[in-house]
Amino acid sequence: MGRPPDSLEEEREACERALRERPDDLELLLDAAELHVGRLQQEDGDRELLERGLALARRGAKRARAAGEPEWEGEFALQEARALAQLGLAGEALARAEAGLRLLPGDLDLALERGLALHELCRFEEARDALAAVVREEPGDALAHHALGLALERLGEPREAARHLARATRLAPDDFPPPVALSPADFEARVEEALAALPEPVRRYLENVVIQVEDLPAADELRAEDPPLSPSILGLFRGSPLGEKASADPWSHFPSAIVLFQRNLERFARDERELTDEIRVTLLHEVGHFLGLDEEELYRRGLD
Repeated sequence: MGRPPDSLEEEREACERALRERPDDLELLLDAAELHVGRLQQEDGDRELLERGLALARRGAKRARAAGEPEWEGEFALQEARALAQLGLAGEALARAEAGLRLLPGDLDLALERGLALHELCRFEEARDALAAVVREEPGDALAHHALGLALERLGEPREAARHLARATRLAPDDFPPPVALSPADFEARVEEALAALPEPVRRYLENVVIQVEDLPAADELRAEDPPLSPSILGLFRGSPLGEKASADPWSHFPSAIVLFQRNLERFARDERELTDEIRVTLLHEVGHFLGLDEEELYRRGLD
């Protein structure tokens, strides 16, 4: 488990004070970047911290390059890749991980970040190969097993996928708890409850919107966007935002749809209560897209 949030905040503040005195200290810059970026620390994953960590890592990489320190530059590339990945910039994360591997060939942390980025970009065969190589070298890495399981699932290898996902749970049950598993009927009942709890004016807007549940997002649909959508997305709005449909649109006679992805939601939640809450939040998020809100507006409203 990670350190308590108060302790982490104190460490960050101490690093910032020290950096004001020693702004070019590579070790200090790396420590500060790591403290801001983190890994699997849900309480620390907010955007401002990640952006600060990314800025520190970029600053450190520039200083290391100027000083002719390739090993340090590779370590900063790792922090850049981690920050970019958590900010949803998988393409940039992949580029930084690969740049880091050119500096530090064989580094397993960078190899893992490369595999994770390939998976996010829906390059599932490449992700499988990259992550399998990490697992061979580091069989105790829970995150590598989890990501490999997800890639194998996408490639139609459910038994191998289940083996690696279960291994991740055994290695790190707090980070990768067993998914909440509901029957399709029970899951749809939770969705109906979430719909019923929406404000009445919002429900009126949704009268002509189909609400449906699917197991996982289709790979072709993910890849239809540039960059691709994350394979772990919890929901999706299909159609045109309210008021934007044009009569010339050949698809305009089809109803818009909000889709919730059951397996991703079940993996995201730690228990049934959290699953119920996340169904509600995801539904609201996709309603926001239907109403024409972009990702930045959804973030400001707490619906990201």
